[in-house]
Parts: sequence; C-alpha cells; structure tokens
Amino acid sequence: MPLHLVSVDEHSPAQRLGLEPGCTLLAIDGNPLNDALDYQFYTSAPHFTLTICQKGAQQQISVEKGEYEPFGCNFKTYLGDEKHSCANHCMFCFIDQLPPGMREPLYFKDDDERLSFLYGNYITMTNLTDREVERIIKLHISPIFISVHTTNPQLRVRMMANKRAAETLRYLDVFAKGGIDMNCQLVLCRGINDGDELRRTLDDLLRLRPQVESIAAVPAGVTAYRKGLFKLTPYDQQSAAETLDIMEEYCARCRKQYGRSVVYPSDEWYLLAGREVPPAEFYDNYDQLEDGVGMWRMYHDSFWDELQIPRSNVEPRSIDVVTGTLAAPLIREMAEATHAKYPQISVTVHAIQNDYFGGTVSVAGLVTGTDIIKQCKGNLSSNILCVPEVMLRDEKDRFLDDLTAKQLGEALGCEIEVIPTDGAGGCKAYLGELKPKPKRKKLHFSFGGR
Repeated sequence: MPLHLVSVDEHSPAQRLGLEPGCTLLAIDGNPLNDALDYQFYTSAPHFTLTICQKGAQQQISVEKGEYEPFGCNFKTYLGDEKHSCANHCMFCFIDQLPPGMREPLYFKDDDERLSFLYGNYITMTNLTDREVERIIKLHISPIFISVHTTNPQLRVRMMANKRAAETLRYLDVFAKGGIDMNCQLVLCRGINDGDELRRTLDDLLRLRPQVESIAAVPAGVTAYRKGLFKLTPYDQQSAAETLDIMEEYCARCRKQYGRSVVYPSDEWYLLAGREVPPAEFYDNYDQLEDGVGMWRMYHDSFWDELQIPRSNVEPRSIDVVTGTLAAPLIREMAEATHAKYPQISVTVHAIQNDYFGGTVSVAGLVTGTDIIKQCKGNLSSNILCVPEVMLRDEKDRFLDDLTAKQLGEALGCEIEVIPTDGAGGCKAYLGELKPKPKRKKLHFSFGGR
C-alpha cells in the first residue's frame, strides 16, 4: 500500500522538494513503498527517483541528498500502516493474564517483524509470509528478535496453539542462510519445554551459529488472572536451579567454543535459585537487556562506578524509593552504599508487593500506582518519592492502572520524582544531581546490520 504523507520536517530534503501533507509516496527507483521499512531503506541512498501522487497528479522526482540523511517524511503511524497482530494463543501469554479495566492498548498483542527490527520486539514468525521473509533478507533487516520457545515442531504447536508454529521454524534456517542475525527468546514453562526439551532447543539453535547471536531464556510469568487458561506451575527455588544448571552448562560450553556465552538466563533465574548474578563479562554485549538479561548486573556496576566518582558539597537529602520485590535487595544494597559514602543522604526503599496482578508478579516494570498508594500511604520517611521510569509508559506520566504520577503525589501528599532505570542515573537521582531531560529526538534507522 502507498504511504500517505501527514507532515514534513522543516529544512529536510522532502520540504526542499516541495512535498506537502496529503502527498502519496508510491515508489522509489521502481520499488513499491509498502511501509516505513521500505521508506527507510530506499531513502537512505544519496540519489534516487521518487514516484509520488500530489494534488491528483502522478510525477517522478529526482532526489539528491546526503547518504543516510533523513528524508523528512512523516506518516499517520510510525510504521506507515497498522501493526500486525499476533495470531497465536500461547499457553503462557502474559497479555491473556492481564487484569480487566486497564488501558485498551495494553491488551493488543503485536507480532510484527518491522517492530522487531526497529524496536527489538519479539516475533514468533507465525504470521510471516515467504514474501515478507524474502524482503527481510533483501533489505538485510538485521538483527531480528525471535520468540522460538522450542524447536520441537509438535510441542511448539501445542504451546502456541497455532498450526503454523511448526512449519515456520524453517524460517530460522532461511534467515541464517540469508545472513540475518537472530536474537532468540525462550519462554520456559515448568515441566513443558525445559529439561530435555530445553537441551534439544539449545542444540538446534546453536547449530545456526554465528547467525544466532544470542539465546535468552526467561521463566513464564504467572498472574492470578488465569481463569480458563492452561494451568502453569511457577518455578520454585529447586526447579529454577535445575533449569539454570542446564543453561549454565551450555554457557560454559559456548564460552569455550565461541568465546562468548551465547545462552543467557534472565536475572530472575539466579534470584529464584538464590545464586549470585554473574559478572559483566558473562553478558558480553548485553544483547537481550530488554528481556531482563543482565539488568541486575548492569545496574549494580554502573551505580557503583558512578558512586565512586569524587564529589564535593553533596547536599543533605532524604528520599523514598519504590521498586518491585525482585529488585528490592539490589536497590537496598545501593541505597546503603550511598548512605555509607554520604551519610547526609538517606534513602528508604519500599518493596511493593504486586497485589494488582495477584501477588505473583515481582518485576518493577509492572508495579502500579494503586499498590504504591496502598503500601506507602503513611509509611514515607520524606516528602519525595522516587519512581523508576520503567513503571510508567513512554510519556513518563501514567502507570499500568492508568493512575498518573501527579495523582500518586496527591494521594500520598508528596513530590514525585521520576528517576532513570539505569544504575548511574539512579545514583545521580539519590544525590540530587538529575537535570531535566532534553526533548526526545526523532529516531531514524539504518539498515545492513550492526
């Protein structure tokens, strides 16, 4: 489908050429423009011929610009069309377990290969066509993030409740042969795709090295809202340790063979098993940080490094901080380290039990304003409550339960400070050094891998 222009950036090549809102972009050098990926890829060249329809007339325009210079066109959506929705009914799907009454967009399940490249979203490949796979290879859209879960075809169909889940496994080989790098994800369900099935999956994926750059494994999240859904048993300390043993065995093998871990258990496995989180070297390039792989280590080390920077005239400061129960020991450790170095800084950490999701969810990113109010009202030690930005949507103003940061402050009678999720930023926040963030610049994407 052609791309319909809604605005043009000032001083951009598109504006200099006279493109206006309402104009339709049809093709570049004869290649049809179907979405933002086509647009970003073909407009990255310094010279091309653009076919448009403007004011009812079709015409071709010769374009000269800087290589990779943004062309300057904006469309109704950042993809140029609508997001592709998920066609699976996975037994572990977290969205199916959300409480009722949340914001409507939170219930949308995306499974879009373009979001995988642009933002690192995971795709299952079940709604890909051969044509879309060919385009990924042609445009060298790399790396992509793939939810594999298992390489056992029959088990994959069972876990995802989609007949295509088996046949689309072949795309892994196609991508590998096409030189597309893949970061794979395994959501492990206790007693289903762990144990020997996990070994099989790891063996199969490692055969696709070096195109399989990383394999992250996370335990399936379980909330109290699973009525009518497949019965999942959460991992406990023993089962987490047994699963972690398998992954660490493969990690050691990969480090010996490839010089890097390749297989990366998420932080939750170590915390559930009661084991020490590995050092930074284990995580190599932190390829799957957004999947909770290495976040604990990166936060700890970057906070500690920032704290060691000599400072003078650190003003006295008393604050409260909220976090999830999983990260609470780490946040308390960092708060104590800050107070030990600067006794005039007092940080009280509140581990918020996630009653909103039924008490079984422990990550900070799913803490709601409702639970913060219930558990912090009358318990704050200061008039400043620091809230990690991961608890809020991208605009940094609203929790999952639709409560705003402003409403939280009013309910608790305190000032709300939204603080960075990274360790260095957290340290600066504790010390009162944060400055207002500049406006986010528009993102532009490049192709051809890293």
